[in-house]
Amino acid sequence: MKSGELGGRDRHGISRRRLIAGSAVMLAAGARSAWGEDPFAALKLFLPRRQATAPDFTVAGLDGPPVRLRDFAGQVILLNFWATWCPPCREEMPSLERLYRRFQSRMFTVVALSIDSRGEEVVRPFVKGLGLTFPVGLDSKMSVAGEYRVAGLPTSILIGESAGITAIAVGPRDWDSPAAHQVIEKMLASRKAHARAR
Repeated sequence: MKSGELGGRDRHGISRRRLIAGSAVMLAAGARSAWGEDPFAALKLFLPRRQATAPDFTVAGLDGPPVRLRDFAGQVILLNFWATWCPPCREEMPSLERLYRRFQSRMFTVVALSIDSRGEEVVRPFVKGLGLTFPVGLDSKMSVAGEYRVAGLPTSILIGESAGITAIAVGPRDWDSPAAHQVIEKMLASRKAHARAR
């Protein structure tokens, strides 16, 4: 089986089925709880008890310069780990693009890191086909995914002020939903308040 197929393994021996199954388990576990009206809960986001600092990284960019987390300092960042062979990743990409276009003028960005072992060869036509305009980086060796302890695809990590990890989503989400909009609005408001307090 080719490395790009669903049942294959990457160079680290991690099964693609295991990555996708991991996200399905996380979603199922979240679905058993009552989430109330809080948008973070409505979107089934995991909130770390202690806000860790998002590790900086530099990876090859799909177009031109490298993609570096530090280049987006001061913004609210949705860091998304994905692959072209991952059906749930493909499912959520259009909503990520809509979220990016909605908030990009307000100190918000999406940064998507592909873990495809074949890199640009498969990522570029995928990105072009969907008309994605947010920054895309290539994490073909899964070094950044490993540093962020990614256990399922897609995984999205919301990073707020001072590069703090605010929330984590394992599995696909509708990022163009009212709950997602409210989450980003809250994070932008927090970023603004933090900037004023300096």
